[in-house]
Amino acid sequence: MPHADAENKNNIDVVVTWVDGSTLKQTQKRQKYLANATRTLHENAINPHRWASNDEILFCLQSIYNFAPWVRKIWIVVDDETPDISSLPETLQEKISFVFHKEIFKEFSSNLPTFNSVSIETLLWRIAGLTEKFIYFNDDVFLTAPLHPSDVFDGCNPVLRGKWIDYSSIVNDKNSMEDPAKFHNYMQINAANIVGYNASRVFNAAHVIHPFQSSKMSELFSFYRNNFLQNLTYQFRDLDQFSPQALYNHSCILKKQAVLKSTQDHLHVYSGQERDSSPEEIESLLERALSSPDIKFLCINDLPKLEQVIPDVKNWVAKIIGGFDKPLSFQ
Repeated sequence: MPHADAENKNNIDVVVTWVDGSTLKQTQKRQKYLANATRTLHENAINPHRWASNDEILFCLQSIYNFAPWVRKIWIVVDDETPDISSLPETLQEKISFVFHKEIFKEFSSNLPTFNSVSIETLLWRIAGLTEKFIYFNDDVFLTAPLHPSDVFDGCNPVLRGKWIDYSSIVNDKNSMEDPAKFHNYMQINAANIVGYNASRVFNAAHVIHPFQSSKMSELFSFYRNNFLQNLTYQFRDLDQFSPQALYNHSCILKKQAVLKSTQDHLHVYSGQERDSSPEEIESLLERALSSPDIKFLCINDLPKLEQVIPDVKNWVAKIIGGFDKPLSFQ
């Protein structure tokens, strides 16, 4: 049941998922289930980057504190280990609560442990005490300028960032299906198909924040229960899964209960961009995130790889976000 103050329709919470796959406990647990996998696992599902933690979450949390102080509460969804947030301001720490996988899986806990963010995202709306309207952040997404509730919700309708794409050419293309970079496209296609769209018209959400209404996710769960329950059964990412964010987005669009943002207010340094672009080009992008008031979001998918070509990239990000008293030396 929601907390009393969570029922205020103007309150908005944030949900962030986190794992540190490098700890001994996580590594041993994951290796055990990888060894016993009964399906051939996609490269995207087993890439170590999938479970890496490089203290991005500290940037993410500090950015929310700096640029969205109106957020009521921040929920960090974890397996059984929690990030060290002791370096963050006490007033920010007071806003943070940890939620364990078993608390949202509950009667579906036979699907645990899971090493699959898609399965976890399928049940985020079940957090006890969560506000009706909430925003889902991946921990590699940072705010870079003041964010207002109206940037995320129009009344109760989500403000969506992305574009329509025709994916029909990749539906049955074996090479595309094996390409880790295109994995997410299939999860969006699957979600669009569930609500009645086809691959020729898919709203491809940008890698930024994802606004939700808890009650609408509950309704979708009731209506597409079998799809939801199937989504939970994959311990590792699978091409047969759907993106919960994409399901929600397409459902809202279909019902004309969404606003599609026409201007771009986000920048994305994708995994592999350190190979595709020069350090100067990437630094130019970071400079834009620092100096442009029109840019509200910065996503950096693979901070360690980027650090190999731009050694001070963490200090770049700290400068863009602000609120850090000294240069960073995260492990």
